[in-house]
Amino acid sequence: MAEYQMALVDRQKIARDTMAFWFDTEGVRYDFRAGQHADFAFTHPSAESESDPSRTFSLASSPRDKQPVMIAMRMRKTAFKAALKNAPIGTQFTVSRPRGSFTLHKDITRTAVFIAGGIGIAPIRSILQQATIDRLPHRSYLFYSNREVDDAAFLEELEGLTTQNPNLTVIPTLTGNRTVAWPYEKGHINRDMLKRYLLWLNGPIYYIAGPSGMVTATTDMLNSSGVSDDDIRTEEFGDYKLFEDPSRSDSSTAAKPSNLVI
Repeated sequence: MAEYQMALVDRQKIARDTMAFWFDTEGVRYDFRAGQHADFAFTHPSAESESDPSRTFSLASSPRDKQPVMIAMRMRKTAFKAALKNAPIGTQFTVSRPRGSFTLHKDITRTAVFIAGGIGIAPIRSILQQATIDRLPHRSYLFYSNREVDDAAFLEELEGLTTQNPNLTVIPTLTGNRTVAWPYEKGHINRDMLKRYLLWLNGPIYYIAGPSGMVTATTDMLNSSGVSDDDIRTEEFGDYKLFEDPSRSDSSTAAKPSNLVI
């Protein structure tokens, strides 16, 4: 398997408990398809990271970016994330070749419906960025769920994409109880919310990314609405507290394991 050497060149907080990290490919071309993921490992693990030296992350940047490769994650208490957060700029990482089939379909007659929970927005950001830059004609809807507005990474950027891409509609929603001035939806993404924006549930290709419980419940809800598994693509990120109340969705959850991290 091909491997690449990359250097950490920047990191920024992009939402509550959420950070983005940028890696320079050091002059080597790193080709990937929007929506894919890769393994990141410390080339020279420190004492802080050696017990947890490698993780798999979705690539949040667009293949069209002329900038370093970007990943984004919730900053949970793991050895890898602590080491990454504290790593000096210039720290070397070994990165696998990109892989994964969570990529935009080619049939432009079929609507793309993206359903993101929390940091599950990372691979979807990559897809929507590329679709906008390439002026792809796909009609696209993004339903993006977070507990509170402070948790919503890339929200302003995604809102901005709608001014550049007339084929894109962004529908953020908050599931928390805090009262805020909010022009969008509130509550979990369910059948009723989808029907308010989609002419019909059958027909689109669905892309679901987020905590495994949320992915399972959303898939079950679509199946119960008559959507075929052939029209659903998923990317699961290990469970966390975003999806705290499955009873509000159209079906219960059954968490499944995942290699992706949040």
